[in-house]
Amino acid sequence: MNRRDFIHSIAGATGGLVLADLAGTEQVRAAENDYGPMGSITEVEGLKVGHFTDTRRPTGCTVIIAEDGAVGGVDVRGGAPGTRETDLLDPVNMVQKVHAISLAGGSAFGLDTATGVMRYLEEKDIGFDVGIAKVPIVPAAILFDLGIGGKPKIRPDAEAGYKACQAASTDPVAEGSIGAGAGATIGKAAGPGRSMKGGIGNACFTTPEGLKVGAIVAVNSVGDIYDPDTGRILAGARTKDGKGFINVAKLVRTTGSFRPDMTPQNTTIGVITTNAQLTKTEAKRVAQVGQDGLARAINPAHLQADGDTLFTMATGTYTGESPLSIISILAAAAVTYAIIRAIVTADGLPNYPSYKDMAGG
Repeated sequence: MNRRDFIHSIAGATGGLVLADLAGTEQVRAAENDYGPMGSITEVEGLKVGHFTDTRRPTGCTVIIAEDGAVGGVDVRGGAPGTRETDLLDPVNMVQKVHAISLAGGSAFGLDTATGVMRYLEEKDIGFDVGIAKVPIVPAAILFDLGIGGKPKIRPDAEAGYKACQAASTDPVAEGSIGAGAGATIGKAAGPGRSMKGGIGNACFTTPEGLKVGAIVAVNSVGDIYDPDTGRILAGARTKDGKGFINVAKLVRTTGSFRPDMTPQNTTIGVITTNAQLTKTEAKRVAQVGQDGLARAINPAHLQADGDTLFTMATGTYTGESPLSIISILAAAAVTYAIIRAIVTADGLPNYPSYKDMAGG
């Protein structure tokens, strides 16, 4: 099913609730033909996004800010997650809203970026009011990129998180080898020298009524990246000659084995965003269904050495009808296309060619 058929299928399933033209017919046509822009999560009212990219080696962080707060949810599927404040997002726990989410490279060291985000928000008097102070609520997740660039002691820290906040705006989100996607790599199932460059991407869908659902995803996977509309592998574990793909899922089905690096050096992390009014329970459900979109675009995923994690941020600025099933369908689609955008916009590194390199630009 291509992207236009997907739009029509949603319309048929919901009696007229369809995906709006993503800022114009030309944008939809571009997405169908060459994986062009699919909208930006900054179209969701109340959100800003900022990147920090380290110039000393490929690594960085990305922050999604909701100054007025957003109802948060999370779903962790990987066997080796690196996260912060995910227990707080359990629907049974007290705090309802988050003020930012930090996505970072640097393995567990990168969780320190949230400290810088907290400092930035506190300076702006933003946070959960505890009477004597306002405490910014900043969940975070990290991916492993310490092996990229030869300087593993360089990783995103609190200052990086602060600088990402300073760069945050409502402009369309920059994609590719930037922020949390700067050191991301993919297709690591075939071992060193046969991987490719990952990155960060985003997508946002809008209904005619004004309901918006998007996602931003930093893609750092052991598995291959697929276009689910065509079944084509876009990027992933390469053959020995470097010109094709081994098709990891098929290899496992036919041989019963493959050669993953079982240290936790992978992880795809992201945030689903919406202007819908959701409860924490509903936000968690949206994150859970959003993982379907991850699995459509990445195969294999959610393995023991992955830390795959998706958050939800619901700003609640849309007051119209917000059917949870529709939001969930759009969330999964946004995750899928955000992953594709991350891959097609990434720039290659030595020994890590990009989709653009493989496709001849």
